[in-house]
Amino acid sequence: MNREIDLSVSAYGVTRPLDYDMVILPWGATEPHNQHLPYLTDSILSHDVAVDAAQIALDKYGVRAMVLPSVMMGAQNPGQRDLKFCIHYRYDTQRAILADIVASLHHQGFHKLLIINGHGGNTFKSMIRDLAVDYPDFLILSSEWFTVLPGKDWFDDPGDHADELETSVMMHYHPELVNLSEAGPGNAHPFALESLRQKTAWLPRHWTKVTSDTGIGNPRLATPEKGKRFAAAVAEKYALLLKELAAVTNQDDLYER
Repeated sequence: MNREIDLSVSAYGVTRPLDYDMVILPWGATEPHNQHLPYLTDSILSHDVAVDAAQIALDKYGVRAMVLPSVMMGAQNPGQRDLKFCIHYRYDTQRAILADIVASLHHQGFHKLLIINGHGGNTFKSMIRDLAVDYPDFLILSSEWFTVLPGKDWFDDPGDHADELETSVMMHYHPELVNLSEAGPGNAHPFALESLRQKTAWLPRHWTKVTSDTGIGNPRLATPEKGKRFAAAVAEKYALLLKELAAVTNQDDLYER
């Protein structure tokens, strides 16, 4: 645990004398994850991957990033609000939260923010475009940690939600929070319309019609070893990104000349 890079455990006495190259914002949700993972799985995993990435960036490249506490306000599909304690946060709510975070950081002299998202229902592109108008000197990036590397290259049967991938990574970071014996099979009902299956158009899936246990994908093949390998590889990719971002002094540095 490095108090220099994780605001969840840090104190002002630690951070005050240090210079930071950028800030990382983990973002998740509050929702059921099948019957064996915590409601805050998306928030926990995005935070833990971010901390690993920040540690590698510091140790390997001398780049210091601060990881903020994870935001647990996620947008949910239709049907998910029917599930006990699943909380849906509107786009406007998320936008207001991000705008306040950016305003505070910008006031303090920070100019680079990486959002590491752990929840597929969250989208930040339009928010970031708006904030780029208000803060043209503030570089804001977003990423989904679970898509940085193709899951099919690391897992036997990756799915979509509370699957082998998420379960494995949670078993690596927090085995005490995983009750695999209680997991449902994660069976899912795809769209009946061929055009929707081929993604000719998009609409949100009605969650309780897609899955009976809130999972999509079989978690039974999960192991902590698989999770450790995948999380480490993702953290390395993020650490390299942090190194490259640290060298950026203005927008011109982002483009080849």
